[in-house]
Amino acid sequence: MIKAQVLDGVYVKEHVPVRNPIPYTSLREADVMWSKKIIRKLDLKEKLNHPLYYPTKPMADRKSLLQLIIWGFENASKTAYEFQLTNPLSYEIVNPITTQEAMRDLGDRIDTIPVKDIDGNVIGDTVVSTKAIERTFEVNSFIMKEEWFFDRQRSVMDVRIIGLAPFRVYENPEVAGAFLNSVPFWVYFPEFRDLFAKTEVFNQKNDAERRTFDDLFWKRKFSSYIIKESNVYNDRPIGTYALGLEAMLEGEKVKDFIFQMEHNLWEY
Repeated sequence: MIKAQVLDGVYVKEHVPVRNPIPYTSLREADVMWSKKIIRKLDLKEKLNHPLYYPTKPMADRKSLLQLIIWGFENASKTAYEFQLTNPLSYEIVNPITTQEAMRDLGDRIDTIPVKDIDGNVIGDTVVSTKAIERTFEVNSFIMKEEWFFDRQRSVMDVRIIGLAPFRVYENPEVAGAFLNSVPFWVYFPEFRDLFAKTEVFNQKNDAERRTFDDLFWKRKFSSYIIKESNVYNDRPIGTYALGLEAMLEGEKVKDFIFQMEHNLWEY
């Protein structure tokens, strides 16, 4: 069958597919006067984060953040890193894992289902394969690791994202109505920036002015809340000593501390 050569639009998009990420400013250890590592959580159900969550199935002109990450593993030789399930949780990005391991933890599986006749007797079995790309709707939030620092060479408070990790909530196959959660892997953010810079995200107001994923993170066009800061207490997250509204207020205290630190480091 011959496919018709059609253009889904009125012009050929040539700019975004060849874009490169904005390079980071050179940074020396001697110029960093202050720094702090922060762990955030991005709830993809919040309206501002919808461009990261939708579409739940890949479309011709766009992908969700997780679908793009999976594409990077399978087609661009990107690396996944182990999310260490220690107690308390470790947020280090150190141990690489294979794409197969990452996809397995994200929902890739092969099930053998018995086949029964009309009398209920087992007469054989069938193999059902589930792909992780079909389960991306189960990831409704991301964990983000970043570092804030004051660069005295430029006299600015700056931030760089270090890693992203999908947070998966899925139904327990052994207990009906029960749900489990897991964090399948880390991705090293700088490694993915070239891919993020070449992929559009949806702009609700103007299809001709779509941002890229790299633009979205660079310009901080997302909603998040702080769940941990670097500390002396064995890396304990905020959720281990504050819950609900108190935990949100504790995260706001960390945010305010960073703001005050920037203010205090300026010389007038």
